[in-house]
Amino acid sequence: MSLPLLLGHSANKRLGKDKFHKSQHFDVHNGIPLLVGAEKPGIGGELLIGQKIKPKYSVYPDGQGAALPSWVAFDKQVLKFDAYFEEDVPQNRHETRRVRKCQIFFYPEDDTIKVVEPELKNSGIPQGTLIRRHRIPLPPPDDDQFYNVFHFNINQQMVLYSRTFTITSCDPFTRNFITRLGVILNEPSTVPDDPYTRHRQQIEDSMNPLHPYERHDTLKQFLLHDRHILRFFCLWDDTESKSNDRRELVLHYFLSDDTIEIREVFPPNSGRDNVSKFLRRCKLPKKTHVQMKQPGEITDRTVLNVLESKRRGQRYLLDSHKTGAVHEEFYQDRDLTVGGDVNVFGRRMIIVDCDQFTKDYYRSKYGIEDFTLAPYKTPEAPQVPRLPPPYNGFGSEEDSLRSCQGLLPKALQKDFRKFMEKDRSGLESNILNFQSKMVTDDPVDRERVFIISFYLSDDTVSVFERPQKNSGVLGGKFLERGRVKKPGQEVFKSEPSEYFKAQDLYVGASLCLNRHHFLLLDADEYTLSYMERHAEEFPRSNLGNILSKIKSVPEEKQSEIKKFLALNDPDNTGVIPYYTLRSLLRGLDCDLSEHELLVLGRSFTESRCPEEDVGTMLATAQELLRKKLFEHFHEIKRALVHRDRSRSGRLSMSEMRTLCKSCRLPLPDSLLSALLHKFAESGEVDYQAFIAGINWLENPAPPVTPELIAKFELNMRLDAGDAAVKNINYSSLLGDVFSNIPSGNGDQTNAPSG
Repeated sequence: MSLPLLLGHSANKRLGKDKFHKSQHFDVHNGIPLLVGAEKPGIGGELLIGQKIKPKYSVYPDGQGAALPSWVAFDKQVLKFDAYFEEDVPQNRHETRRVRKCQIFFYPEDDTIKVVEPELKNSGIPQGTLIRRHRIPLPPPDDDQFYNVFHFNINQQMVLYSRTFTITSCDPFTRNFITRLGVILNEPSTVPDDPYTRHRQQIEDSMNPLHPYERHDTLKQFLLHDRHILRFFCLWDDTESKSNDRRELVLHYFLSDDTIEIREVFPPNSGRDNVSKFLRRCKLPKKTHVQMKQPGEITDRTVLNVLESKRRGQRYLLDSHKTGAVHEEFYQDRDLTVGGDVNVFGRRMIIVDCDQFTKDYYRSKYGIEDFTLAPYKTPEAPQVPRLPPPYNGFGSEEDSLRSCQGLLPKALQKDFRKFMEKDRSGLESNILNFQSKMVTDDPVDRERVFIISFYLSDDTVSVFERPQKNSGVLGGKFLERGRVKKPGQEVFKSEPSEYFKAQDLYVGASLCLNRHHFLLLDADEYTLSYMERHAEEFPRSNLGNILSKIKSVPEEKQSEIKKFLALNDPDNTGVIPYYTLRSLLRGLDCDLSEHELLVLGRSFTESRCPEEDVGTMLATAQELLRKKLFEHFHEIKRALVHRDRSRSGRLSMSEMRTLCKSCRLPLPDSLLSALLHKFAESGEVDYQAFIAGINWLENPAPPVTPELIAKFELNMRLDAGDAAVKNINYSSLLGDVFSNIPSGNGDQTNAPSG
């Protein structure tokens, strides 16, 4: 019963349809109108009534994932089938039909087919590619269609251009590919026997040629061991000859072709001609014949007879059983061992050693582990040292030595690497400065103060005298920069002279520079810090060595140390003056120099220092700036504001110090650091308040006394001397040295450490 034609109850085939285009059935080709769309569908891609469209290419089932085209999904994939076909052979009594094996390749990306027949030796027929790769149509009446993947199956026939091929088998990949498409493969079949091919094979097997082909395959050995050479060191005892000497040789065994080459080692001044080879590369026989064989006497085959006829010409018969062949043994790698001998055409050579590659080869192939070196060399006579002639006094010793080492003297090469590492770099001067005085009986010279500088880049020394008022001596350069020899050395000698090094300079050392004796009294802060940082180069600045000397104090003197510290520290503060500790250690005979005492005091110095009044420091700073006529406060403020990116009015301590130094603010480092700490909060300095405090033009402070100004003018370590080490925390020192000795301090846990 059909539904009535009511609104909403009628069936409309166009509901949900979005394509209404018409297919193009006509086209113009070469100026001629043609009907080209006979198989095209109707409106919207729908098939016409009674129309069936045959697919032009293989239609594969929909897979999971992205829908890729076949030429991408099946790229570089080939289906391989083994097949054969039969053909008739007319006018031949030996064969009536011929079975030809071939391989069919199917490319799923474009449904193309290729047929290839393997080439056979002496087949007499053209073989190779029978059908080039292209799409092959089906046999009539379906010749308007092409072969696809579903036309292939095992043990079935297919016609390709009127030639019937029978598929017998396929490879595993093809079997898996077709099975996954849902095709059930048949069982593999066998190729029928070809009578003529079997007959040809029987004839070839029964043939016995007059010239049998013999092949010695050496290609594999060459490819495996090309450029692999075993090297042995040999000795030939030729003492019975006129030369009466032992000759050393090097034997090379080439693993690629089992040949041997021998070269002789010629010592200097041997008197022999330096020939290139002792034995050219060849196979070395084990046995030497009494009489050498003539050319052609040693052959692989023997000629039995020579025949001659007018119709065939000259012929010869060979001995296929090799009855007259000469078998000669040659040396191989298994015959060469350390300690064995080699017969080189009557010369007995002993193998005494080999290189590391040869040892690894014998260890891996033959399992040999014993490579004991045979003694074959006589001990060399000790060489007499050739001392240079004594120094004659002209020029420097290095230049004179260079003139003795060659006819064309070369300039002395300096240690460039040391120069680059120890040369001045930024704030690192790499110069050790020491304050010293002259050791002399002259009262005027005893009051002179000298600065001895040692340059680490080239180990040179310079001496500068500090000018003093009303001394009667002009200051300035006392000794030009250069290397200084140590005293007490002979002038005219063959050995090179010794020069002063950085380790020879320390506080308390006595130096003799060009017959002037100096006593080093102190060093600046950079020198002491550098020597402490490089304690491995300067033993006297090594705190571990200093503490080891103090630990060596006998036990009976430990009670004296306790009484001495108790007397000098009645309040049990754990701190004593530096000079008190210095006199104590001097009296203990610990063999400590003045420099070691100074390093010990710097390591355990009391870090607390008295607080100074901010007003006093600002007044002192303004007085110093007024004397230096410094008025560039606005330039400093402009530079500080430019550096302050966040406009917070504060900068870090390092940035403030850098900007003050770049603007050349003439204040001592100690006073500048103290002022920056006063105006700092949480590591940042209020630069507005700092500039306003030191500005003597707009905010003048009350005047200060000259004595207070002189106190802050001590901006250098040399000016302060060892007085910078004032108080020593002896409780921490005794805790590191004598952990079992009470220090007399009532509360050592809270004592400050250096």
